[in-house]
Amino acid sequence: MLKTNPEIDLYLAEGCGRCPRGGTPDCKVHAWQEELRALRTIVLESGLTEERKWKIPCYTFQGANVAIVAAFNDNTILTFFKGTLLSDPAGILEKPGENSHVARVIRFTNVQQIADREATLRACLQEAIDVEKAGLKPPAERTSEPIPEELEERLAAEPDFSVAWDALTPGRQRGYLLFFNGAKQSATRAARIEKHIPDILAGRGIHDDYKDRMA
Repeated sequence: MLKTNPEIDLYLAEGCGRCPRGGTPDCKVHAWQEELRALRTIVLESGLTEERKWKIPCYTFQGANVAIVAAFNDNTILTFFKGTLLSDPAGILEKPGENSHVARVIRFTNVQQIADREATLRACLQEAIDVEKAGLKPPAERTSEPIPEELEERLAAEPDFSVAWDALTPGRQRGYLLFFNGAKQSATRAARIEKHIPDILAGRGIHDDYKDRMA
């Protein structure tokens, strides 16, 4: 029997709770029940541990984030946090956003697509587990301000946030990266990112409030 997490049962019943539509018939989670359940079964059968992070299903191996399953308005997705390390012979992995460097997603619009790609999905999941077993890490970025792992995770988990991040000007992105990377502890970086998500979603830079006060 598959070891499921009651928190994900709640997610399937009520949605992620990020918007007022949660728990109503208009919730996008309700529109993709078949697809979400099919993906959930495949991922659980790979042996990953089911958790709920960022209010959505997250699957881990020995505490490391490996994949997420989520519903959006136009599709459901299976995201691999270290997708760039997967071989992807079928060519089905995509960037979740323009500025995503490590994560990769597979998008589905119906349950038949999942069934048709089941063998490929299982192979990707096993390869992702093997990546964690081997302790592999993505190569360091060659940019002056790398994207911290904590931000990569949020961009992978929240495509709406990823779109907003991509829409920021390069100067605003650099301002945030300097601030996020300035924290030595992962928990501090994660807290800084969480605090500024509303500003990023609104298209604002980290110094915009100060500029407004000085105007």
